[in-house]
Amino acid sequence: MESREAPEGRSSPVWDPEQYARFAAHRARPLADLLARVPELPAGTPRIADLGCGPGAPSSRISARWPHAHVTGYDNSPAMLRRAETHAGPTADGGRLDFAAADLAGWRPDTPHHLIVSNAALHWWPDHPRALPAYVDGLLPGGVLAFQVPGNFDAPSHVLLHRLRNAPRWRGRLGAAHRGADVLEPAGYVAALAGAGCETDVWETTYQHVLPGDDPVLEWTKGTALRPVLTLLADDPEARDAFLAEYAAALREAYPPGPYGTVLPFRRIFAVGVKR
Repeated sequence: MESREAPEGRSSPVWDPEQYARFAAHRARPLADLLARVPELPAGTPRIADLGCGPGAPSSRISARWPHAHVTGYDNSPAMLRRAETHAGPTADGGRLDFAAADLAGWRPDTPHHLIVSNAALHWWPDHPRALPAYVDGLLPGGVLAFQVPGNFDAPSHVLLHRLRNAPRWRGRLGAAHRGADVLEPAGYVAALAGAGCETDVWETTYQHVLPGDDPVLEWTKGTALRPVLTLLADDPEARDAFLAEYAAALREAYPPGPYGTVLPFRRIFAVGVKR
């Protein structure tokens, strides 16, 4: 799930599961690649946490990988959790999938876990690397912490959004510091996980998403990075539409459409730590 925090001192963004699901196949690919690198879990019925579960479909994929596990998806969005509940229930091999509300910045395992997963969520609260040792402490020996975070905060989609939010017309309502300062480079996650007592497997991938339709990069960001803006302008449709028109024009120039669609390069950083 991609997005978990409003600008400093402002209310949390309101999430739209339908908008987020518009590019579900593209958003699912990083989770599949992450889970493919998770090694065998410790013996016993797996206890698994999915931090930032979003609309629940990603947690279902985790349950499908470990159908005898008890998987709990955690999120702080009521809208996402309502959608996630449609996936809750017993799983194919005697396991269970359920969901719970949680402030992920303060979440800690209440019982030893076999696996803690986070798919595009950790980057949405400040200083998330400091939480990694606590997550590792909550694992059984041989347990796994696996996560991926966007590494694209210098991409045009983010730079243009930051620039527009802080332009004279908008900065009084929307101004915010550039995001992503707390996302580490791959070597930083190696150091953080190794220092927490893990064997590490860390890598990066830049996906070349080919998106169909008109203004697809705008539609992509409406499901993630634009949520704080859309929330802040929700009571002013005229201003919202004006902001989106300016942002869409800038995105069309940065990501020109081709005869096969619009290419959105998207860099992601992956980390898997196995507790020694």
